[in-house]
Amino acid sequence: MVSTVRILGTPMDYGANRRGVDMGPSAIRYAGLADELEQAGVESVDAGDLAVPRAEEIDLDRNVEEDADIWGVDNAKYLPEIADVSSRLADRVDETIADGEFPLVLGGDHSVAIGSLHGAAREADLGVVWFDAHADLNTPETSPSGNVHGMPLAATLGRGSFGEMGWAHAPRVQEDSIVYVGLRSIDDRERELVRDSEMTAFTMADVDERGMTSVVEEALEIATDGTDGVHVSFDLDVVEPKSAPGVGTPVRGGITYREAHAALETVSERHERDGVLRSMDVVEVNPILDEANETAELAAELTASAFGKRIL
Repeated sequence: MVSTVRILGTPMDYGANRRGVDMGPSAIRYAGLADELEQAGVESVDAGDLAVPRAEEIDLDRNVEEDADIWGVDNAKYLPEIADVSSRLADRVDETIADGEFPLVLGGDHSVAIGSLHGAAREADLGVVWFDAHADLNTPETSPSGNVHGMPLAATLGRGSFGEMGWAHAPRVQEDSIVYVGLRSIDDRERELVRDSEMTAFTMADVDERGMTSVVEEALEIATDGTDGVHVSFDLDVVEPKSAPGVGTPVRGGITYREAHAALETVSERHERDGVLRSMDVVEVNPILDEANETAELAAELTASAFGKRIL
């Protein structure tokens, strides 16, 4: 069982193409995250938010030129700022684990997972279960948009130009220990990358055919094989937009409210049995796009399910 959860807010929206997701951590807290965790029988400590300058304060034209000069990359927006936040977040995740507490990272866009994974994998071989509608496997060389929230797994694996960026590449995260759950919106290039990789992908068709519990059980088997623990990364856009309207890139045909709870209840049950969870992030809640904070409330509920709360 998880004894104490340390909440690490990371209000970063540099990786997304729509403003507002930086308010996600506050919205999830306001939705009652601490109370939900308490009802799950888990003590939580809120460590506050990382300091993240507002994107509007940054000259993106200068930023792109700087990226090209420093990193040799000209198609990854806000890369110096993302590198800074990721490095500081990785330190906090690593420190949290060293202190015997569980790091729960609240995003922010999905690029925060670069820091989450890097910190959790410093002292451990790490498996990953990636709940998402999207593959997030583009590199600056393949991305059609330059938005880094579509690149965090590529960064973690050191693909493309990320291979030279020590703040991004986490060598103790291996392809064959990464499992997608809920994929349904992948561009053509990413489809090839996923097929040619050693990662395992469960699409929505697999969820429909096999059922969520069966899929997540197998995902955890794969992610725990030969690793020291598992990082769960939960992007709210994996959920059907009717239940999670407040996300930047909604895609119809996602998992239902009940399937989402069943997925994280399955994670909790496996952790209660074998102690597999090492870290978690919950990302892409955008209050500007939300309806009556519905998506943030769902994020709080689902997080509690991952730590043992049950609907029934």
